[in-house]
Amino acid sequence: MALTSHDVDRFQASRPRLEALAYRLLGSASEAEDAVQETFLRWQSAGVDRVEVPEAWLTKVLTNLCLNQLTSARARRETYVGQWLPEPLLAGDPMLGPAETAEQRESVSYAVLVLLERLTPGERAVYVLREAFGYPHREIAGILDITEAASQQIHHRARKHVSDGRARKAAAGVDEAAARRVVEEFLAAAASGRTEPLVRLLTQDAVAVGDGGGKVPARSRALEGALAVAKFLRGLFRPAEAKRALVGGAADMYAMTVNGGPAVVAVVGGRVVGVMCLEVTEDGIAAVRSQVNPDKLERVTRRWAAASDHGEPLLRAF
Repeated sequence: MALTSHDVDRFQASRPRLEALAYRLLGSASEAEDAVQETFLRWQSAGVDRVEVPEAWLTKVLTNLCLNQLTSARARRETYVGQWLPEPLLAGDPMLGPAETAEQRESVSYAVLVLLERLTPGERAVYVLREAFGYPHREIAGILDITEAASQQIHHRARKHVSDGRARKAAAGVDEAAARRVVEEFLAAAASGRTEPLVRLLTQDAVAVGDGGGKVPARSRALEGALAVAKFLRGLFRPAEAKRALVGGAADMYAMTVNGGPAVVAVVGGRVVGVMCLEVTEDGIAAVRSQVNPDKLERVTRRWAAASDHGEPLLRAF
């Protein structure tokens, strides 16, 4: 059945919310876009004139598509080359979704997206629907075809898993100016050629992990401990011809806000070649997570190219 222009408009009005929901559920912008497009195809063939509450219908269809995707993704990630990290999003990307409350902002932070990978698909769905979008348990139960009591229990369990996974309290709200100061200090320490300045910025149990997806060299195992991470970063930022050849030239390093937190964005010839997200806690930088898989940098690169002003790079490295 062909959709009317009104039917298409109703779907398009819901698209930003659906994309933000799918991104939180899947941790991948490209997979989120695919899930929303499949939801549109279901909407197109559903006989929408009989759908009483379009928003609820679309949310249910999308969520269940994402649950199926998460189940199959678990099997795929067992064969993924190296560490799997979420796809980063620059500040202002509509796929980041609502950010009015602390819960909404935290639900899309890079650190929490990493932790959500530890949850079962059902736990992740309940957590995201409740924390990021404020759905009452009665509606979550209807979306997932479970009881309201089960939704409450799953939510409690998911919140505990996420809370337990965060060893330290996150630093109070980091605005763009504060994020830039964190990155400036981090880059100055990393480019100093010495480990001591980096060790002072890191927590004692800091970790560093990278995702190259088998396409770009990245450590297959996480580094742990301030000294080990500092030595790794010192070497990473040391100029070398081999590194420049790998990425296509010297990389300009920018201080940006990514998924609500401070990050280093590495750019070569207008192409984003890496995003290094810094998890800032009250005790220092607890994690350095680097996304260098080119497949997971396509959206960031498109948005980078579309933006008019990024400011001056803080450092030219490699």
